[in-house]
Amino acid sequence: MEKLNTLDVVKKHGFKFSKSLGQNFLTDSSVLEDIVNSAEISKEDFVIEIGPGVGTLTKKLIEKAKYVCAIEIDSTLLPIIQEEIGEVSNFRIINSDALKLDFNEIIGNEKSVKLVANLPYYVTTPIISKLLNGEYNFKSLTVMIQKEVADRINAAPNCKEYGALSILVQYYCNTSIVRVVKPSCFVPQPKVDSTVIKLDKLENPRVKVHDTKLFFRVVRDAFNMRRKTLWNAMKQLGISSDNMISVFERAEVDPKRRGETLSIEEFARLADEIHKEL
Repeated sequence: MEKLNTLDVVKKHGFKFSKSLGQNFLTDSSVLEDIVNSAEISKEDFVIEIGPGVGTLTKKLIEKAKYVCAIEIDSTLLPIIQEEIGEVSNFRIINSDALKLDFNEIIGNEKSVKLVANLPYYVTTPIISKLLNGEYNFKSLTVMIQKEVADRINAAPNCKEYGALSILVQYYCNTSIVRVVKPSCFVPQPKVDSTVIKLDKLENPRVKVHDTKLFFRVVRDAFNMRRKTLWNAMKQLGISSDNMISVFERAEVDPKRRGETLSIEEFARLADEIHKEL
């Protein structure tokens, strides 16, 4: 494993890692190369990086991209990043919480937008949810996240990892696992494996539904009560038993099944039939 100079930069600036911000900086150059290569960055691309750390990945992105905008919540990292990167015309950094930003204000009129990030574990799901539900015009998201979360995102029906997050991401994206990353590839070392995963945004959502909010409510209700049958999970919608029987019949879904067995297409049919009743 070829080591990056991340630790040297940290020592040089006397930087202290923050546990509350989930800071784990990459030290393995092969992982860095895999992230950049899988993101397929070109001079057409406007790249947003969340959590640049000391700028190790940022430098590579600047070399490849038309422009890079980094978002860093930790203000103590800003002077370090600026010194390490130097004066370049296609880079800027924003000191902010990515969960509170309107990404459209950053993107502006850019047509080819890609997000690349080594996401802190504690914000992985909220950030991915925000980016997808916000209907921003990203082409792709290439992110390093906790392996357990990547497995859930990439999961298929009838396995324990499959859940509401799987449906959310696969509704909007094609998913592909790039590689698993061991704790030894970071400083400080996390306690679990990480995964680089790429989410390629679909031109249109994977399934067409009458009411997107209702679709995701049906999905959430089904997985909030994983051990219950769909019949019991859907009771809180307030539809009469007779009408609910009709809903399941028209959707061609057995009400005795559990949510984890349904494909995204079956969830779409069920949600659309519920929509007719509501």
